[in-house]
Amino acid sequence: MEQWRNWSGLESATPVRVEEPGSTAEVVDAIEKARADGSTVKMVGTGHSFTAISAPEGTMLRPQRMSGIVAVDRDAMTVTALAGTPLKALNADLERLGLSLHNMGDIAEQTLAGAISTGTHGTGGVAAGLAAQVAGLELVTGTGEVLRATPEENADVLDVARIGLGALGVLTTVTFRVEPLFLLEATEQPMSWDEALGSFDQMVAESHHVDMYWFPHTDRMLTKRNVRLDADLSEAEPLPRWRSWLDDDFLSNTFFGALTAGANRVPSAIPRMNQLSARALSARTYSDVAHRVFTARRDVVFREMEYAVPREAGLSALREARRAVEGSDWRISFPVEIRVAPADDIPLSTAGGRDSFYLAFHTHRDADHTSYFTGIEAIMRAHDGRPHWGKVHTRTAADLAPAYPRFGDFLAMRDRLDPDRVFGNAHLRRILGD
Repeated sequence: MEQWRNWSGLESATPVRVEEPGSTAEVVDAIEKARADGSTVKMVGTGHSFTAISAPEGTMLRPQRMSGIVAVDRDAMTVTALAGTPLKALNADLERLGLSLHNMGDIAEQTLAGAISTGTHGTGGVAAGLAAQVAGLELVTGTGEVLRATPEENADVLDVARIGLGALGVLTTVTFRVEPLFLLEATEQPMSWDEALGSFDQMVAESHHVDMYWFPHTDRMLTKRNVRLDADLSEAEPLPRWRSWLDDDFLSNTFFGALTAGANRVPSAIPRMNQLSARALSARTYSDVAHRVFTARRDVVFREMEYAVPREAGLSALREARRAVEGSDWRISFPVEIRVAPADDIPLSTAGGRDSFYLAFHTHRDADHTSYFTGIEAIMRAHDGRPHWGKVHTRTAADLAPAYPRFGDFLAMRDRLDPDRVFGNAHLRRILGD
């Protein structure tokens, strides 16, 4: 029997049955069969979640035949795509149409369904999360009903299901609000810790999208500021091909992968390695169409925990995390990523109802992440943090419910759309209850 394994290799499962539906009708058929058998169904996406949120226990549905754009409405400025479409494919298709999403994260391997269901987000902008850009969706419920949700039809379902955790139904299409294709100018600049934190609020105020990376065991930061250009697309000034290959392919992937893999064997060398790597960073400025600036290749396999704390608590939480690293025997070879997001109105969004400050912690896939993540998670919880739904955390329904004012609304919608828990698995039982 085929085994499911997520990208990081941290989670695996062996489903009872594997199907590859090519239509909504075939999804309905798979769900109805599983319900009749008292079993479960999971559409698995690309497995880029670091948790077992999509681990299949009964029937595993693969998304490959449900990909591509199915409708473009230039009057409403929306695009509808099949939910199994990879983000990178959607970005390429939108570019050909002269369109773009407003914002996105830095990885584009996920399917649309997986990305919105786990709360994938970027930084800054009017809307940071992909789910906050969703204008409609279609899903098949646990009873086999095909349900379309828009602001005019089943609006209460749309409200909740934009971040549905795979617990409300199998998404078959997603409709995004889009805008004309635009250019972003990226300015990447190394800074000291004090300079970066001291100017962070100003950078956020003056730029559309701000991202920072702290190199543990050092005093160094890499900052990235993206500004939208009021310019013709022909005026883009991307990096020269040789520079892009050197920085983004060789150094950030091939060399970094070899370096961090070797560091696992000699952890004592990591602080010095980070210091040399951080000192080797150089400034660069370039511009390109939005998705090429937002996203980057990530060939080095890692494990990640990310928390969203209230915006006003962010820098304090970051400083405390640094003190914890420096006061421990942890040896961390991957940078800590720092982003911000405006509040949105989605019940289970990590930015729901509050401006948020995101802190993402990574380790190489072959390094033991448990002590590091456990220690940092305690700090994030003390700052009223909410864990990213697709990344490693230890939270349960009992302590997640107080973190989300509308947690009960989500559970009520789950009872309505999946009364028999056709979409359940062990991970969902832990974070949502039975």
